[in-house]
Amino acid sequence: MDRTLFAFIWKYSKRDQIILLLVTLLTFPFLYATLELPKRIINDAIGATFSTFDAYGVELTQVEFLLLLCFAFLAAVLAHGLLKMRLNTMKGVLSERLLRRFRYQLISRILRFPRPYFRRTSQGELVSMITSEAEPMGGLMGDAVAQPVFQAGQMLTILFFLFVQSFWFGLASVALIPLQAWLIPMLQRQINQLNKARIGEVRHLASEIGESAAGIGDLRINGGWRYRLAGFTDRLGRLFDIRFQIYQKKFFMKFLNNFITQLTPFFFFSVGGYLVIKGEITVGALVAALAAYKDLSAPWRELLLYYNQVQDMSLRWLLIAERFAPKGMIDESLFVGRPDEIPRLSGAISLKDVTVRDGDGNPVLEDINLDIPAHARVAVKSSSQVERTAFAELLTREVIPSRGKVMIGDQDLNEFHQAVIAARIGYAHSQPYLFDGTLGENLLMPLNVMPHGFAFADEKKESEAKRTGNSVDPFEADWLDPSLAGLSSPDEIGAWWFKLVETMGLDDGMFRRSVRSTFDPERHPDLAKAVVDLRPVVAERLKEADLDQYVYHFDPDSFNPSIPLGGNLMFASPLQDISQTGLAANTKFMTLVDEQGLADDGIAISQAVIDTLDQTFGRDGTDHPLFRMLGIEEDLYETLIQIAEKRRTQGAESLTAEENALMLTVPFALTAEQIGPSFPDRYKRKIVEIRKTRAAALREQVQDIFVEISPDTYLPRLTLMENALYGRISRVAGAYAEEIEDVVATVLLENGLKRKVSETIYDLETGLGGANLPKVIQERAAFSRAGIKRPDILILDRALASHDDKSRVTTREKLRELLPDTTQIFMEAEFRNPDSYDIFVEIKNGRIGTVSDHDSSFDTLAGSDDLQRKQRIIANTELFSRLDRKNQRLLAFSAQWYEAKAGQRIFSVGQRADAAYLCLSGTAELHWPESDGSKRPISTVLPGRVIGDLAIVLNEPRTLDLIAVTDARFLRIGAQEYRAVIESDPAVAMNLLQTVAGHLNGAAERLRHAGISPEDEAERTEAR
Repeated sequence: MDRTLFAFIWKYSKRDQIILLLVTLLTFPFLYATLELPKRIINDAIGATFSTFDAYGVELTQVEFLLLLCFAFLAAVLAHGLLKMRLNTMKGVLSERLLRRFRYQLISRILRFPRPYFRRTSQGELVSMITSEAEPMGGLMGDAVAQPVFQAGQMLTILFFLFVQSFWFGLASVALIPLQAWLIPMLQRQINQLNKARIGEVRHLASEIGESAAGIGDLRINGGWRYRLAGFTDRLGRLFDIRFQIYQKKFFMKFLNNFITQLTPFFFFSVGGYLVIKGEITVGALVAALAAYKDLSAPWRELLLYYNQVQDMSLRWLLIAERFAPKGMIDESLFVGRPDEIPRLSGAISLKDVTVRDGDGNPVLEDINLDIPAHARVAVKSSSQVERTAFAELLTREVIPSRGKVMIGDQDLNEFHQAVIAARIGYAHSQPYLFDGTLGENLLMPLNVMPHGFAFADEKKESEAKRTGNSVDPFEADWLDPSLAGLSSPDEIGAWWFKLVETMGLDDGMFRRSVRSTFDPERHPDLAKAVVDLRPVVAERLKEADLDQYVYHFDPDSFNPSIPLGGNLMFASPLQDISQTGLAANTKFMTLVDEQGLADDGIAISQAVIDTLDQTFGRDGTDHPLFRMLGIEEDLYETLIQIAEKRRTQGAESLTAEENALMLTVPFALTAEQIGPSFPDRYKRKIVEIRKTRAAALREQVQDIFVEISPDTYLPRLTLMENALYGRISRVAGAYAEEIEDVVATVLLENGLKRKVSETIYDLETGLGGANLPKVIQERAAFSRAGIKRPDILILDRALASHDDKSRVTTREKLRELLPDTTQIFMEAEFRNPDSYDIFVEIKNGRIGTVSDHDSSFDTLAGSDDLQRKQRIIANTELFSRLDRKNQRLLAFSAQWYEAKAGQRIFSVGQRADAAYLCLSGTAELHWPESDGSKRPISTVLPGRVIGDLAIVLNEPRTLDLIAVTDARFLRIGAQEYRAVIESDPAVAMNLLQTVAGHLNGAAERLRHAGISPEDEAERTEAR
């Protein structure tokens, strides 16, 4: 930052300040004219002793001359006023431009602050400095040059005029100025020191308030609020004392200034009156001098105010500059702009004698020396969250080591542009921060790095951005760049994201959640159309499963008890969420209901419903889950009870129009199913009759909030499942509701819509800091955000912490297949099987205690590459991942590569189990032999699955055929070696058998879906 406030002002507004100076100088002749002309009017026109005047060769009468001087005075006043207006406008615009630049600079600097700085600095303090503390500086920035010149020029012009009238007038005017010039700055300096202390106290207060709000739960639970309030009292008391001293000095200074200012008129009246009496000056000159002095006090007062303001703002600048220049900031050249290319970070990572210290100078990591080969899987164990965070932030350059270097390949990490780190290093932890917006905006943040093919729609907006040193990137542009992740289109990004979801094992859960949720059809038009097109298929499947009876389908000729009265009346669905208070305030809709003759019956229904709710829940049962299911706000419920009681005791005529409207919203907010018997059949028939004749006209009147229910229309406020059903599930469906959901989900899956449906989760509103989302979704979002850019280095610090250990281990293994060329660093407090990683690192007390290199392929000769490759594949396979390194190596030693062409039979029913097959690429199918000699496929074998292991364990012949569907590649593991591994260690056998048992359960489920009865097949086998 610039060293002083005036250095900043002159650096960025030199040209504008010079223009303001010239305009300021232009005002002085007109100012002098406004002082001189009144005197001429009094002495030369009104007090003249002759009747004719010569004005530049034109002879004028006394009246004509008077009018000429008066109009000249008016013109001078007008010109001077217009110039001042223009000058002030220019100063105001310049002030705002400089203030905008200053705030942008501060915000930009915050983005370059080292991460530890935020842990010891209050966010509220930083916000306060950028907003409220910077605001007064804007005024001074525009006034920096023009204001003192303008006020000093006015003052000198007036003094010149006074000296012209009389030397003594001029002397009297300036006699006390030196006293003021000495006394006022001295007092102001004392006030400035108090202001500095006041700002410090206010910042501490803001920090303590923010801290109390963040820890309110702990404060209440642990009984610390009285002590905390006592601390606030002490802080506020100190602030009061400081402000009291400021007021005393400030108003004493004003008193002295005003008193000294008023001494001068005393001399004017006494000395000037004496000179008039003696005839040495005219009355007009005395009156003009008094008027001029009156005008003199204003610029002098403004100059003193300007001086005080300069002192105060200069002090603020120094305080802000000090807070916004912490040690360890990222160099601006590594943050601004974008490098010509984003290189891959595919080299080895080397930490050389690295020490990281906290804000107090205490070492967190000390003397770290570590080499991580490219593409390695690294386990970093540390029981300290502080150490794990420091290690991760060291590799992402969020902290700068106090000693040592972090090298990637042959380049220092500190030399990389931030755009390279952002694109090539992914980092996820268990406490992510999600920005306010949608989940999709947060997930795609790593790919939204620069605008593409879009300019500012408003040239003036772009010009102002450039002029104030702000970003010239248009906010409305298309920012998505799939190429950063090696992809070519948004659709490929969606496909890649879904693979990450599958890696977490969440694809089915996310899909089902989206089926039960709403989405905006304007954001997903293809999905909306697909769902609408599948409505007949869904309806047919429901009939086949005898589930149709539990769905209230939308029928224009019948009343639908699963939607509120408004939807039934117009056969329409809301376009947006409509609250009862909002509906009551919609006079157009309320008038429409009244015109249709539904108001009286509607209020009668409301009365019955509210009375029933009052009897059921009372006034203190609103926290019951059944009440919350109704969707009525507690405050509104209490208001409705009061209105219903008033209507019952005082009569319907006692209700106001607002109360009537609020009562009438009840049947429009609840469904007939929810209302129950209080919703009479005759009222339903009446609604259907009105619908048949007036529905179109009614919809026309409220088309801004309702859309017609039609077989060809997607209804935005209904869930995806309800849209597919073209109706709603009955409240009495019970467990059948899950079967109905299964039918809808199956139809969507059969039509390849799983990913598109799941992608609607992008539209979830996150809220500030992700407040709208549960913790588990925040963790998954952080994981996806780190992986969606397909980084070269992926760092996971207890990512997906809310998942169980087995799920997290499985996710890590799948990541190896998904990102084979990525260096993956996993950090946990404990690892159950560290041998399954290439490198295991343990950090204790800030130092590396253990480093184990479990994969010599990084430093062995090329002759053993084949063995190491097989060993890595086996280690990353779920079935073998829990084996120790020795047994994995034994399996790898006996394994052989096995190629199979499409259609080739790999093994057949009845054959001896001579090997297990690990699928590496391609697909194959397991076939069940039928009694007629045909083969029925019952399972598809995909990469990562081991086939044939159960027959080896049981030592029985094959019971299925394995046939390659496409060209496939396997790793063939001999049966003898497989058994040797099992028999060598009971723990190994138990691990394998647990995994096999899981496969057996899955196989039984697949046989059931395939319609194969094991009992029948056993009987058939015996008959043969």
